[in-house]
Amino acid sequence: MPDIDTLSAEDTKLVTLARSARARVGAAEGAAVRDQDGRTYAAATVSLPSLSVTALQLAVASAVASGAKLIEAAAVVTETAELEAAGQAAVRDLAADAPIHVADPTGSLCGTVTA
Repeated sequence: MPDIDTLSAEDTKLVTLARSARARVGAAEGAAVRDQDGRTYAAATVSLPSLSVTALQLAVASAVASGAKLIEAAAVVTETAELEAAGQAAVRDLAADAPIHVADPTGSLCGTVTA
């Protein structure tokens, strides 16, 4: 299993923000992204009868709503240790190969997706 210590300080911050977003509301997932200017956006899964948005989709949407044109990196914290397709697609809309780090709720890195 990859070690969180192998990430840059900026990417470690994304994992920390994603963990915090998830824990704050007890969501299934938390996510964070960093845009081209170094600004970060964190979000948690939204699951309502009329609206379902993954944490990563919401973090990307927040970045775009703030003017982001590029995602440099992303992180998702989830119990499943798998990256869901919808969130990955949202990141890929803005960056073909930005790393998406997947971590478990303790912050241990499960892997990184780059394509």
